[in-house]
Amino acid sequence: MALLWTVVTVSCSIFLTPFLMFLLAIIFLASIGKSLGVRRLYVKILLKIFEYGRQHIEIAKKDRQGSRDNSDDEEEIPEDGKNKPYANCNGTGPYKINGFVPTSAGGVISRDDLILVPDPEQNINTGNVTPTESMPELPRRRSFETLKREFQLSDVLDYVKTGVEAIIEDQVTMRFEAEELKSWNLLTRTNHYYEFISWRLSAIWMVGFFVRYFFLLPLRILICFIGVMWLTICTGIVGYVPEGPFKRWLNHRVSIMCFGVLSSALSSVITYHNPENRPKNGICVANHTSPIDVLVLACDNCYALIGQRHGGFLGVLQRALARASPHIWFERSEVKDREAVAKRLREHVSDPHNPPILIFPEGTCINNTSVMQFKKGSFEVGGVIYPVAIKYDPKFGDAFWNSSRYSMVHYLYRMMTSWAIVCDVWYLPPMTQQPDESAIDFANRVKRMIARQGGLVDLVWDGQLKRMKPKKEWKEKQQEEFSKRLKVD
Repeated sequence: MALLWTVVTVSCSIFLTPFLMFLLAIIFLASIGKSLGVRRLYVKILLKIFEYGRQHIEIAKKDRQGSRDNSDDEEEIPEDGKNKPYANCNGTGPYKINGFVPTSAGGVISRDDLILVPDPEQNINTGNVTPTESMPELPRRRSFETLKREFQLSDVLDYVKTGVEAIIEDQVTMRFEAEELKSWNLLTRTNHYYEFISWRLSAIWMVGFFVRYFFLLPLRILICFIGVMWLTICTGIVGYVPEGPFKRWLNHRVSIMCFGVLSSALSSVITYHNPENRPKNGICVANHTSPIDVLVLACDNCYALIGQRHGGFLGVLQRALARASPHIWFERSEVKDREAVAKRLREHVSDPHNPPILIFPEGTCINNTSVMQFKKGSFEVGGVIYPVAIKYDPKFGDAFWNSSRYSMVHYLYRMMTSWAIVCDVWYLPPMTQQPDESAIDFANRVKRMIARQGGLVDLVWDGQLKRMKPKKEWKEKQQEEFSKRLKVD
């Protein structure tokens, strides 16, 4: 018994001591905002492995196809394996980037004619016109006799074609699915057969599976648990500090430190651009891909948060954060609560000592390819708006959270079994509402700027369509618009 106890003690001292030192190093580096560069080196190694796998996949495809030209039915993949644009199989189609669809249509449908949107005045009739540009004029009204002589089937074909396209692949549904990858990232969730193309790839995939599930996953879960406990303890301590400049400074340092520790649980590699535009106060708005967006931004700045009240794991974090800083949580279904939220938002923005409040105006998560309609509420408050664009690199893992399909725990499991979370953050110049500009126009202008900087598709559709049916008045507007085309004098 004494010998067994000695073996256990020695084993714990051998394995736990280095691990505790590792955790202390993570907390210390997060507190001073520094990094050893291990995660970036890890990402570089992954890129080389992905490139090696891509080359073997291409070789295997060529062997299977023999002398057939791959360009006839396969999309060309860049030789350097990097995230560079490339053309469709015939060399004339729209350019695509790995995990990103830069056209308004996206997949199998190429919409070069009419595109129906909620407001008929924004319908697109040419392939190069954006929803914000002027639309071509409708055909002139014709008399009844002229209509009988010159009636053309094309009067209705635009709508028929658009309806068929919507059935095959509409603009909204595809924004709530995982991004399409053009090169394999060694995750079975992104393919069904690549790991068995050659024994070399099979061996690499098996090693990667072991590393992700038996080394990274337990380590990340432990770091996440410690990070949440550390966040809870630190915010609790900050909550007891009297209000004043010292508490604001302490909250700022504690927030960045704690979220820096949590980012280690996902092997996050974040690149921040234009730090001179980092929000100081007011309202910060960003495109929304997942709850990790908060983590990504909070690693570089302290924010107050506004959002739907959650239970479970997110609820623990919300209650912990509320102790140290003024946050606004609301119930989505309570209209009266929304009015109170708008009032609290104005009060928060009016105090220059409060940290900037972070808002995701889309109101739901989009799959990192597009920016959908911004709710006008946060743009009616007044003051300065600080736009932020976030773009994830899907080669290392899909950051999109489909809340209608996966629970928060399942989503975190998928994140922790991915290779890493790699993303870019752009701080854009602050924007203010123009005197003759409505809140809706202001929101669209900010959205357009975020989409352009992040390389995202700018859509006018409401992201809540994944939870509800289109509004009746949208259909009536389209019917009225079509009737104008056939109206006779």
